[in-house]
Amino acid sequence: MAKKREAWMSLKELAERANVGAFHPEKMERFYAWDGDVLVLNILGTPNAKRDVIGKPKGNQLCISVTAAPVRGYATDHMVRWLAEVFGVKPQAIEVVFGRMNVNKQLRITRPQTLPRVIARLEEKVS
Repeated sequence: MAKKREAWMSLKELAERANVGAFHPEKMERFYAWDGDVLVLNILGTPNAKRDVIGKPKGNQLCISVTAAPVRGYATDHMVRWLAEVFGVKPQAIEVVFGRMNVNKQLRITRPQTLPRVIARLEEKVS
């Protein structure tokens, strides 16, 4: 039997394939979690958008739209570069755990310097 392409996998299949353990999207209470100084972020991406924008959470994923086309992972690469600016880190500080060629993604951002409003608001409620 042929292997299933990543582009056709569900969020659950991607997470199980990546063996993310405690940070499996179905086990997380919100769309983000902290692993020490690393921010683990579950994303539902939308390529070919009119502008790059962070939207609202949808279930346990954060909706993020990017202007890049979904060709050979370029939309994810563009998203990583753009999010590096948003979080105040270098692109190398963002790891795509799974979903480079899929709308369902999990990113690990090491030591983010700034947090987008949607995350900052939730962090204030926790404090």
